Amino acid sequence: MYPAPIHRYSRPLTLEELYALLNSNDDDVLVLAGGQSAMQAVKSRMLRPSHVIDLQALSELKFIRTKKGTLTMGAMMRYVDIVSSDLIPLELAALQDAASRVGDRQVRNRGTIGGSLCWNYSAACTPATVLALDGKINLISQGGSTRQIAADDFFLGPLETARSESEILLSVDFKLRGAKSGSAYKKWGLITDALPVIGMATCLHFDNTDRCKHVRIALTGLANGAERCTAAEAVLAGTDISAEKITQAMSAACEEVSTYSDSIATAAYRHQLIKTIGSDVLNIAKKRAFGLA
Repeated sequence: MYPAPIHRYSRPLTLEELYALLNSNDDDVLVLAGGQSAMQAVKSRMLRPSHVIDLQALSELKFIRTKKGTLTMGAMMRYVDIVSSDLIPLELAALQDAASRVGDRQVRNRGTIGGSLCWNYSAACTPATVLALDGKINLISQGGSTRQIAADDFFLGPLETARSESEILLSVDFKLRGAKSGSAYKKWGLITDALPVIGMATCLHFDNTDRCKHVRIALTGLANGAERCTAAEAVLAGTDISAEKITQAMSAACEEVSTYSDSIATAAYRHQLIKTIGSDVLNIAKKRAFGLA
């Protein structure tokens, strides 16, 4: 299908230009990041913007920097740039795991972390990964006021977030916990580049006695979209993340989340995927935490 008529197209080069455009009071404005999801909605006329603001030339939002124990990633960082970056430590390696598995090559070359978080598709890799890494979302409104929202509060359900229509996602903050920290993400789909039937991300931090001091696990691919597996986290907290504990944790995750059967997989098969993928990501994250992977 062809999109409905678009009367104005803007491509700001600076944040100042972007803010001026947002304050122009145009109706039906679409702020476009990578456009890999939004343009499909425009072509099918699910979205009918009269004014498209394209952020691709906005270099101020394309960065990764570390300051005072926090890594900040600009909203316009493309997946391909995340994968190739040498600024991301092993404790945040789940970001590179996810970015390397998003969609196909075209999507990875054009899609951005900010666009994925704002779209929040139910089977997207990035929202679950940011949720597992306890990311903090930085937003700015048309009036210039800023606010920060924890990932736990940002993702409200498939295609729904706490961002208002007048706000722009600027960046995401990730706390760096230092030594003995690791993370991982893995998905399974019908083909290599498919959306995940089940995807899972985890972040682990161990104390000086090699006990898990901090654990977060997030799931994607089910009806609720990105969601925490808090029952599984409770099983693992304070333990050495042994094989036995991982098995118990993944059983708890299966009991906690709601699965379903369709033409792709049965509910029982989805449970098995949770157990298998969950075991893999926990073991990888643990190895990374101890410098073994």
